[in-house]
Order: sequence, then structure tokens, then C-alpha cells
Amino acid sequence: MFKGCYTALITPMKGGKVDDKAFQRFVQWQIEQGIHGVVPCGTTGESPTLSHPEHDRVIELCIEVAAGKVPVIAGTGSNSTDEAIRLTLHAQKAGATASLQVMPYYNKPTQEGLYQHFKAIHDATEIPLLIYNIPGRSAVDMGLETMVRLAKLPRIVGVKDATNDLTRPVTTRLACGPEFCLLSGEDPTIGGFLGQGGHGIISVCTNIAPKLNVQMFEAWWRGDMAAFDQIRDRLMPVSLALFAETSPGPVKYAASLLGLCAGEVRLPLVEPGEATKTRMREALAGAGLLGAQGQRAAE
Repeated sequence: MFKGCYTALITPMKGGKVDDKAFQRFVQWQIEQGIHGVVPCGTTGESPTLSHPEHDRVIELCIEVAAGKVPVIAGTGSNSTDEAIRLTLHAQKAGATASLQVMPYYNKPTQEGLYQHFKAIHDATEIPLLIYNIPGRSAVDMGLETMVRLAKLPRIVGVKDATNDLTRPVTTRLACGPEFCLLSGEDPTIGGFLGQGGHGIISVCTNIAPKLNVQMFEAWWRGDMAAFDQIRDRLMPVSLALFAETSPGPVKYAASLLGLCAGEVRLPLVEPGEATKTRMREALAGAGLLGAQGQRAAE
């Protein structure tokens, strides 16, 4: 169902408030750059610090701009099952294509608890659901047997895998079947993920280089490994710099350098330190995304 490059969208802010106009301009730019789909209100969108009205509004703004041109996979997960259901029902009513459901963080449920959590969301809603397995942030990892049980439910259609374990695409595909969508959550290992049978990525890097990432995927699909390798190597320093500190601080700083939006983040996150800023500027310049005068390079 889902294949290619999807952007884990940043949420532009101004004076501590969500900048609606900047966000919609940003989503429009992503679509113009050829992105295959967009994901509002994920980790990169600072969803843990968005109020419920802000969360709902950001999803609505995204769907309004996308207008059916690209899929919108709305981040509507929570460590509260009831809250996840409410958020997902809102996204469903607003017209989202699907929902991204993060693993319940902090609670540390058992595997049975994970199954019951996702099954309850599935049973209470009507849109496709993607599991977001990110043990580095949620402190819990979904086992393969649990994934298989959930994959049998008709509208749990895939996983965003941010484990950075490149055995997962193979083992998950073999256990859940070829129709179960395998999307990476790790930009630096995308070559290995695709090589192990993955279908695409929900990316941080595409916030600042959507066109290049789309070109990289298109090179993969047509079997042009020379072009794929060239773009992958060009983007690797950028992908690594984006996680030199807690995301989305670095990617918002990069977006500000490119004139896409302000670099403001919401506490408890803070702007990156000077060493990270220098690394990011150098990586953007090296990738040809930032000119010598510190301005966005011509596309």
C-alpha cells in the first residue's frame, strides 16, 4: 500500500505557537518537490508537546494542502490507548489516508499489552494503521510474534521500523507476508533496508532534501545502482548530522538555513549547540544544498 519516500514533517513554530502558514507552505513545497507522501505529528513534528487542539489542527492543515495529491499518514499514537483512539478517529474524520501508531512509550507494556493496545485502536477505527516500532524512544520493542498477530488484523498494514536492525525487514517480510508494508525510520541505513526487502522510508532527511531522496528511490526502482550510490553518499553526511543531537533540533536548524521556516523548537527541546550547527552547515554545503553565501542552492 505504501512505497517510497514519506516525510516525517517538522512542525514550524513562531513565538511558541504553531506557525500554520509556514507549515502549509512547507507541505506544499514538499509536494512540489515530488515527495511520495507526508506524515504530520510524528516524532519529528514534536507531537509529544503539541496540545490536542494543536495536534488536530496540524493534521487538518496537512490534509487541506495535500488535497489527495499525496497520501497523508497521520501520527495519532499515544501511550494512552483511549487517547490514541480519539486522535485516530479525528484523523479519520479529517480525511487522513492512514494512521501511524507509535509504540506506547514510558508505560513499558508486555507483548500482550502491545497486542491489545493496537487491536483496540484497530477495532475502534476504520483507516489503515502502521505500527511505529522505535525502541530507542519508547523503551519497548515489538517482538516478531506480536507483529505477526497484529498483521492478521485487516487494517494493520505495515510497520515503520526504527530499530536500526537490518535483519528486521527480512524476518518481518517472511513472517508477515509480502503485502505487509516495510518502511524504514532510519535515513542512514536506507540502502541496506531496501536491499533486505523494504518498501520505503518515513524520513527526516526529506524535510530538507525531498527531491534528492525521491531521485535516490527512483534510481533504486529502475536498477540504476550507480545513481543510487552517488545520491546516497552525497546525503550521508547530512543524514548523520541530523541526528548529532536530539531530533528535530538539527533538522529545524537546517530548515532555517534553507529559508523553509524558523528553527524554533518547543521545550524541553532546545536549539542545537554550535558544534552541531557547524557540522550541519558543512554537510548541507557538501551536499550542494547550501551555497557558499549561506543561502539555499538553486534546485
